[in-house]
Amino acid sequence: MSIHSIVEELKKHISEFEKKVEVEEVGAVLEVGDGIARVSGLSKCQASEMLEFPNDTFGVAFNLEEETVGAVILGEFKHIKEGDTVKRTGRILSVPVGDELIGRVVNPLGQPIDGGAAIRSNKYYPLERIAPGVMTREPVLQPVQTGIKAIDSMIPIGRGQRELIIGDRQTGKTAVAIDTIINQKGQNMICIYVAIGQKESKIARIVAKLKEAGSMDYTIVVAAGASAPASLLYLSPYAGVAMAEYFMDQGKDVLCVYDDLSKQAWAYREVSLLLRRPPGREAYPGDVFYLHSRLLERACRRNEKAGGGSITALPIIETQAGDVTAYIPTNVISITDGQIFLESDLFYRGIRPALNVGISVSRVGSAAQIKPMKKVAGKLKLSMAQFRELEAFAQFASDLDPETKKQIDLGQRLVEILKQPQYQPMPVAHQIAIIFAVTNGLANEVEVKDMREWENKFHSFLDKTKQALLDKIGSGEWDEKIESELKDAIGEFKKNV
Repeated sequence: MSIHSIVEELKKHISEFEKKVEVEEVGAVLEVGDGIARVSGLSKCQASEMLEFPNDTFGVAFNLEEETVGAVILGEFKHIKEGDTVKRTGRILSVPVGDELIGRVVNPLGQPIDGGAAIRSNKYYPLERIAPGVMTREPVLQPVQTGIKAIDSMIPIGRGQRELIIGDRQTGKTAVAIDTIINQKGQNMICIYVAIGQKESKIARIVAKLKEAGSMDYTIVVAAGASAPASLLYLSPYAGVAMAEYFMDQGKDVLCVYDDLSKQAWAYREVSLLLRRPPGREAYPGDVFYLHSRLLERACRRNEKAGGGSITALPIIETQAGDVTAYIPTNVISITDGQIFLESDLFYRGIRPALNVGISVSRVGSAAQIKPMKKVAGKLKLSMAQFRELEAFAQFASDLDPETKKQIDLGQRLVEILKQPQYQPMPVAHQIAIIFAVTNGLANEVEVKDMREWENKFHSFLDKTKQALLDKIGSGEWDEKIESELKDAIGEFKKNV
């Protein structure tokens, strides 16, 4: 190469040279401990902005004060010390979203913890997002079939609803949520299960059960176990709903289970007190209501103009000694559209799901039921309410009139058929058939103790001989002809038993 060409090449490079200045705003750690850090020098830091600490550790700006920023460290913090450099990332806290997450177990930052391959998603959604406005929403009319007879018949849940599952420890709250996820197979629903502060062994058991049932094909598990830092417990439900919003934006229906929000409130209280936010009632910070309301308000059914899709939320809250009037339970009850109250006394009596029909309610009601269920469930609610009233009275009465006896007898049969083993959700057509048979007195000759066995045989008979009738009922058809066919089928079964 000649000197002339070298000179020309140099001139070209000089003319093309652009002076770029990269400005990074950095600060220093003033104090650190218990998963939080106080940082100085980040005057332009934004709320919920991700901050980079040494060794690829990230935190999130939580308190924006005049001189300092209070940050929550996401993960291990023992290597961080006073004087360490902290950089602004300019990125508001967000998680990866997309179809790549389906079937995976991830932490609240969207990183896989199931030992599988890395998740290669280039789409991110912020953890905090304003809920859809009133004008973009539409009424909740489509059912979410839980597969649990007592719930689908008396406390129906609709797509876009927020239904609280509440009760003491060990009353089957998680069981209701997991059965609902298992029952979504073939229902065109994506499920997200968020485990907040649950034992790692319990999370592993749930994942194994979902795999066994083939439910991981449409489920994402967001796990912040009992050993996770308080910061991740606090953020995990927001990560779950951010992932759900991606699918809702595609016009899909999503079911979100938050198990459980009591532990999220405890984690939020811990982080807030460490950052010296003023404590209020039960030492919770003043914005603990907003903690849950801004999460649950993101569940809704959107109209077609806004893109369609829905998020159904099933938050779980743990009560102490059945006290639903405590601070966090009353907060969440006031945000949701009804509650499923599971009672310890019923659970110990072997009535499972241990559903207290008196306190449990769905504010969507029969709007979220298919027509056949509406027709048969009205009688069921009334019969159960009358039975609960008479049950206590009958304990002290030696001689009962025939009408009362008949009512108690029917109630005992209903209690038996509403019992259901865990991990065995039932198709809605089968639910309708058995409820119809019992509420119409077509199983009165069966002893109460034999009801469960009679029911199992009845379902087998319908599966083998009346599949066309079941398909009609399951698709929402109901008229006098179908009712008559169902009565005939029950009569035919009774002859063969």
